[in-house]
Amino acid sequence: MIYKVRIILDASEDIFRDLEIESQTSLEDFHNAITQAFGFLGNEMASFYTCDQEWNQEEEIALFDLSESGSDVRLMNETFLEDILSKNTPKLIYVYDFLSMWTFLIELADIVEKEDGRAYPNVLFSFGELPESPPEKKFEAEKNSNEIDFDDSIDNYDDLDFDENWN
Repeated sequence: MIYKVRIILDASEDIFRDLEIESQTSLEDFHNAITQAFGFLGNEMASFYTCDQEWNQEEEIALFDLSESGSDVRLMNETFLEDILSKNTPKLIYVYDFLSMWTFLIELADIVEKEDGRAYPNVLFSFGELPESPPEKKFEAEKNSNEIDFDDSIDNYDDLDFDENWN
């Protein structure tokens, strides 16, 4: 099957690419298709993230396993589009270049039959030019009622039983 997806730069202006890609494509090949569609060199680290309907980030699927223990991180070359993208879970988040944090929202638009003679992946539509630098991100957490409110209510820190020689 062929997935028709829209890949949208998370920015105030509309910048997106509509792409056709085979459902059995690895996420590593999908990553390469995205970088080419947006004109990146493709030489930076990247990750996909599963997410819920409100775009809340869930599980990471990394390009490489950078953990020391060889942990159970899902990898792009071992994960396929059809395993994580479906009509029931139509959204993904893609982050390219962790220093710049280019963030893209991916949404499955349609699933169609493969057309003979057509090469995939195929960019169907391109809208907007990528800016020279990524849009600024505000990393703000929601206010949690369990958060400690640090105020100036402690007058004397000597009574806190803190060992002065704590090296």
